[in-house]
Amino acid sequence: MSDRFDSGLPVLVVDDEESISSLICLTLRNAGVRNVQSINDSRLVVPFLEEHGAALVLLDMFMPHFSGKELLGSIRHEYPEVQVAVISGANELKLAVECMKMGALDYLSKPVEANRLIACVNNALVINAMQGELQRLKKQLLEDALENPDAFTEIKTCSSKMRALFKYTEVISRSPLPIMITGETGVGKELMARAVHRLSGVGGEFVSVNVAGFDDSTFSDTLFGHKKGAFTGADQTREGMVALAAGGTLFLDEIGDMEERSQIKLLRLLQEGEYYPVGSDTRKKTTARIVAATNHNLSERVAGKLFRRDLLYRLSIHTIHLPPLRERPEDIPLLLNHFLDEAVHVYHKEKPHVAVSAVSHLLGWNFPGNVRELKSMVFDAVARHGGGDLTARSFGDYAEELQQTPIIGELVANCPGKHGLDMMFGHFPTIHEAETYLIDEALRRASGNLNLAAAMLGITRQTITNRKKANGAAVKAKKTDIPPMGNLFEV
Repeated sequence: MSDRFDSGLPVLVVDDEESISSLICLTLRNAGVRNVQSINDSRLVVPFLEEHGAALVLLDMFMPHFSGKELLGSIRHEYPEVQVAVISGANELKLAVECMKMGALDYLSKPVEANRLIACVNNALVINAMQGELQRLKKQLLEDALENPDAFTEIKTCSSKMRALFKYTEVISRSPLPIMITGETGVGKELMARAVHRLSGVGGEFVSVNVAGFDDSTFSDTLFGHKKGAFTGADQTREGMVALAAGGTLFLDEIGDMEERSQIKLLRLLQEGEYYPVGSDTRKKTTARIVAATNHNLSERVAGKLFRRDLLYRLSIHTIHLPPLRERPEDIPLLLNHFLDEAVHVYHKEKPHVAVSAVSHLLGWNFPGNVRELKSMVFDAVARHGGGDLTARSFGDYAEELQQTPIIGELVANCPGKHGLDMMFGHFPTIHEAETYLIDEALRRASGNLNLAAAMLGITRQTITNRKKANGAAVKAKKTDIPPMGNLFEV
């Protein structure tokens, strides 16, 4: 498993007995640690660290020139990012406590058991990877620019919330640890998973599997493959999705719907990096990075005994929660324009203008299906469009539901003899009252965005500012104001 957390920095074995250091190096290489170096002269340790650095130093306690205790103190002081584990022939509790107080990660007694040694190295490499992520995250928080904006080109957004998620994703994507992507249906979880894959720099494929509805047999066969003759109809050996994703990313969608037996098998894959094809007793190792996604609240499913708590902890080392579209309304005009471009290309039509009323209605819609729902609405509207502007009615069956939203003060009054305006204001409003309401409502629905509110009302940005000043209320432009959208709006 250790190679999955290999940062490229070496594991340095320091022991004056060459036979012992060679045996340790051989054990680690057989366990999958790619970069292992050894030094038999304690005087060469510090110069080596100055030039090459290290993820971990396995340090013998008793050596000529500099003792292990002296080197431990020097390394922890000069190179605090380097982990140190002490190996000693003296199995003394007092010495072990002293070393741990000085900052040693672990204390191993000679002769060291292979499993104990590998577990120690794995632990050190995980800590080293986490420290690297923390440093990158600090750097990202101090810098506004994205390092790899091209990785997110499939995700159309101008939302500050989404930009913050992009910066976080850039940091964690370089780690081989699992990533959990959460969010409602249609928010773009697979698009974010593909962005993670591009940012990770791995050379393997991106393999996507929707595990919803899989029974345990289907899950095992799909992910792990099978041996010839494993079951009726297994006429030949077949590799599973885990093998196809070797050196790449395995994306498991709808992870919250897995059966319990399948959850146990996935937990082993995450913990040990191992699996067994169906019908085979030959263990296989995986080098695939796991990214999972769900629209469920997994904490609630754990409480309801539908999901394993230990699996949740393994999957949620890093979590990306994508906000629903209703929490980033500033993205609606941008997405509308993008989907219009796609739809007119598919249906070989000229791009229609969108009436302000249609944009207003869309901004008032809850979008339970999120971005996927908006795309369906736009494609359907373009497919049925025969000419003129796209209006709220152009969006088919959604239009009647959208009309129920009191965007511009029109309420459906079921009370006979009383107009909707009377119900809203308590009396028939004056022009000044209606105007004030319209401006306030437009600003609310545009999340304070003056450009968008002005487009909704069919007036200029300056007009809103002047009217609010006349009423004794100053309007401050939001930094997230969307720039003019070209010919998207026909006012």
